[in-house]
Amino acid sequence: MQTMIYDSDAFSVFQLNWAHHNEQPFEDGAADAQHGGFEIVDKFAQKEIFIEGPVADGFRQRVQNLMAGSPTTDDIDEFLDSFSALSRQNLHAH
Repeated sequence: MQTMIYDSDAFSVFQLNWAHHNEQPFEDGAADAQHGGFEIVDKFAQKEIFIEGPVADGFRQRVQNLMAGSPTTDDIDEFLDSFSALSRQNLHAH
């Protein structure tokens, strides 16, 4: 399942979850590669990045910390821009 969790003029973020509905969630709340990840789309650069496993866990924790401070859209976009350097995949419209 894919859920949009953020959308601005500059970025979109999707949470991807491949876990079956009848599976138990992890006790510590952590995800792993077989259960999903995040896709970050940089609209201006027309690039995307997919993160999973420990990187996705770190991303999730950093987002939670960021959201605790009531950030502005500019704050969130700046945070997401820090991941743009990881992007090597050009975005292609189908």
